[in-house]
Amino acid sequence: MPTVRAAFRAECATLGAVLRGLAPADLDRSSGCPPWNVRELIAHVCAGAGRLTGMLAAPAPGAAEVDAAGYFGAAKFAPEVDQARIDSARWEARELPDPAAVAAEFDRAWQPADEAVGRQPPGRVVRTRHGDAMALTEFLVTRVVEVGVHGLDLAAALGREPWLTPAAAEVATTLLTGGRDVPAELGWDRLTLVGRATGRVPLTDRERAVLDGAGVRRLAFAR
Repeated sequence: MPTVRAAFRAECATLGAVLRGLAPADLDRSSGCPPWNVRELIAHVCAGAGRLTGMLAAPAPGAAEVDAAGYFGAAKFAPEVDQARIDSARWEARELPDPAAVAAEFDRAWQPADEAVGRQPPGRVVRTRHGDAMALTEFLVTRVVEVGVHGLDLAAALGREPWLTPAAAEVATTLLTGGRDVPAELGWDRLTLVGRATGRVPLTDRERAVLDGAGVRRLAFAR
């Protein structure tokens, strides 16, 4: 938990700094997650980063039923689920008129969630919005991946070099590889692996074969 929590805090702090530097026109740019624009993408990230606050206020369920990889299973991205996600972010984005509001809302989302995590006992289990019981540490891994990967989407929308903090890159890569090394024959760093394995950059047939041969997970993840 300390490692994953540190990754969550580092990636959120980095994204928050980017948000505070946005220009008003940036919010209306197309994002890397169509049909959202940047404002709507960040509204989605705010909701995801802050989700733990409510989850931790609820009674803990019994034993965990799914891990972080299972959370990103294809069933979680059925068309009706995706449409609800799209509509929710569009609605929430209406309350974000400018970059200052966007940055403030993100801080209001992730910081209380982080504080709530710090108050939990070891072995805490939470129930996700999909109804699954998950170990808190495993669910926090999904938050690191969400914030990190949507940061890649934001970088693409802004025309900037992509970023991942070292801590978040380590957490995301461990999830994708199951703790194994990134396949050396690809010559990729962790950021490249995360971008390609989550669909941010198309894979060639060779790359897909190497990833499959190495057992690298390609998570079902909203594009």
